[in-house]
Amino acid sequence: MLRWVVAAGLMLAMPTLASAQDAAAGEEVFKKNCSKCHKIGPGAKNSVGPELNGLFGRKAGTAAGYPRYSTAMKKAGWVWDAAKFKEYIADPKKVVPGNFMSAGFPGLKDELDRDDVAAYIGQFNADGSKK
Repeated sequence: MLRWVVAAGLMLAMPTLASAQDAAAGEEVFKKNCSKCHKIGPGAKNSVGPELNGLFGRKAGTAAGYPRYSTAMKKAGWVWDAAKFKEYIADPKKVVPGNFMSAGFPGLKDELDRDDVAAYIGQFNADGSKK
């Protein structure tokens, strides 16, 4: 009976464990899918896309010194948080039609990848230091 209770408990916990955000895994996903256009961390500068330090809490389309936002992104009107980031990164073209990122990036289709990248990005303060 005790083994059954333990097994049932583990089975119930597994979805929670599988969906936990992993910033280290997110760093790898970021390097593979995002780093060609975006920089993050100490010394990050705007590149093809804006730098992403302190993204969560920043109004969309307002990274300091980044001149190339589309009109669509400037008018998006939201403040970035993890939920909005994950929605956007899944399909940038759908979330902000006419934004420049959607031209060359189809989105991250894997939910776990989106969760992990959000965890990775969420570690960084606006100055590039880790929280």
